[in-house]
Amino acid sequence: MIKTARGFTLIEMAIVLVIITILIGGLAVPLSAQIQARRIAETKKIMEEAREALVGYAMTHACTCAYSTVGPSGTLLAAPQTTCTITDSCPDYNPSTTTVTLKHAYLPCPDADGDGYGDDGRNFASRVCPSSGGLAHGWLPWVELGVAQQDAWGNRLLYAVNTTYSNEIDGFSSSTALDNPLQVCTTSTCVTPDVASNVVFVLASFGPNGWGALNVNGNTLAAPTGADELENKDPTPDSKYVSRTPTPVGGPGGEFDDLLVWVSDSLLKARVCPTGSDCSP
Repeated sequence: MIKTARGFTLIEMAIVLVIITILIGGLAVPLSAQIQARRIAETKKIMEEAREALVGYAMTHACTCAYSTVGPSGTLLAAPQTTCTITDSCPDYNPSTTTVTLKHAYLPCPDADGDGYGDDGRNFASRVCPSSGGLAHGWLPWVELGVAQQDAWGNRLLYAVNTTYSNEIDGFSSSTALDNPLQVCTTSTCVTPDVASNVVFVLASFGPNGWGALNVNGNTLAAPTGADELENKDPTPDSKYVSRTPTPVGGPGGEFDDLLVWVSDSLLKARVCPTGSDCSP
């Protein structure tokens, strides 16, 4: 008796293909979630590094007044100005030192034109950042700070700063009063900040959806549709930003996946002015 070879029927093959499709689909979702989680973690690391770079910028940018003991007839001579105009605000000369540092730290301006520099946007005469209601709002000056250009989705980080703390002429010290502070809330409709108040600067990534972001190619993505993401894109006139749990389209406040970090007035002063007396670099 001759045995004939028997293959799979079309129905059997179809069943196998359906099973394989289900298995692949079940694996794809966790893989996608893992990739997204990795990008979120990478972006948070980038933002933390940028926050530290901004604090470091304030530590190393201050006006100094230098005096020399050598001069005609024993008079004291002022050395060439360094990072700001030498004025009568300089402390009295101390014979034990030839250099005196003013209480004069300041933060960079946001990048307004996408070139990675913020200070090129300062007013030449007043040395202040372009602002609205005490808020300078734009992109992180990544070149100036020496940090990453983009988040894990290829978009620039938003940077907003209180203009009192980014004024190159006046700067800030441990006694500076914070006027028009930035606020962080869990919703765009909050009346009183329920996340953070007295905030000096905010950094934000527009998250996986990227709505409203400027990408590394210089293109601005479509504006967000949710009220809370819109608040981060354009916080004026209340200087309010939103940080909360992500929600899909149709959720309270609309779709939301923005990531935020910030620094408060008290924390910045504690880092930049550790003695509580000045803001020396």
